[in-house]
Amino acid sequence: MTATRPPGPSGSTRVERAERPSPWLRLLPGISPERRGFVLAWWGFALTFCGMRLLTWLIHIDVAGVGDVQAGGVHLHHYVWGILLLAGVGAAGLVERSARARAWLGLAYGVGLALVVDEAALLISLEDVYWDTEGGISIALAIALIAVAGSVLAVTRARRGSARDADGGTGDGREAGGKQG
Repeated sequence: MTATRPPGPSGSTRVERAERPSPWLRLLPGISPERRGFVLAWWGFALTFCGMRLLTWLIHIDVAGVGDVQAGGVHLHHYVWGILLLAGVGAAGLVERSARARAWLGLAYGVGLALVVDEAALLISLEDVYWDTEGGISIALAIALIAVAGSVLAVTRARRGSARDADGGTGDGREAGGKQG
């Protein structure tokens, strides 16, 4: 969609393009903008948790070319990056309110939370227990979060759909024909 502006000081007419729709609209059709950030946070959490477990396992078994991130000879655990990402999401969330920003912030929130939760056992015991039995706390917590958040998303989606079916319309008090009831 284009819009033509009146001629500027140079006499030329400038053509402006409307803002492109969010890529999340194509990826998650039928998901409302208010809900999209939550769905993306859930997916971001689950995929990041699985990806970090795979990456740390590759480091653990000494796969060539895969190693720890270090600064000055000190290993930087991935919860550090998660805390920084969560701080950035929090700051951006205080300012930005658009649907597109909510989607991106939801995804970043899920990623950051997964980076922290994956090392929850380390944060609880203040020892590097990632591959010890105690490290299972992180796995159990992550799986529980994925299950509970997924269940809440599924149940609230179903409840919204059944409200729509119950009133024979759109779920907001309007009839299927669009008239107010």
